[in-house]
Amino acid sequence: MVENTTEDKQFSIQKIFTKDISFESPHSPKIFTEKWEPAVDFNLGTQNQALEENLFEVSLSVTVTVKCNDKMAYLVEVNQAGIFSISAFSEQEKAPMLGSFCPNILFPYAREVVSDLVAKGGFPQLMLAPVNFDALYAQHLQSTQQQVPSSNMVN
Repeated sequence: MVENTTEDKQFSIQKIFTKDISFESPHSPKIFTEKWEPAVDFNLGTQNQALEENLFEVSLSVTVTVKCNDKMAYLVEVNQAGIFSISAFSEQEKAPMLGSFCPNILFPYAREVVSDLVAKGGFPQLMLAPVNFDALYAQHLQSTQQQVPSSNMVN
């Protein structure tokens, strides 16, 4: 008879919240009189930290800079965060959950905050396209693995 010594794997969302938020429109109201031909720059990043055993904070930072005729129309920065309970997963399983799965849960909330801020700032609605966090996480792992061997080289 084999005893089951492993716990059941559990994942749950404890809380989702906006940790930090910023909207700037340095050239308003004059920017509203110009022909609207926006150039959008979109950046995002993720961070995670253990809060206690099996409890993690994951934060997703979204920065959107929109320029019109080489003038900044607006800058939106949102740090959307969540507290997640993750238990009985191996470290190999936990890493992609924190680096990809949790940010994927947070992104729709951040996207809504960005859209609301832009509209409240008087600009046409901005709906951010979905993000493939699995691909971004894989790319991050690949770049990390490439840096490790080069840092161990002796000149």
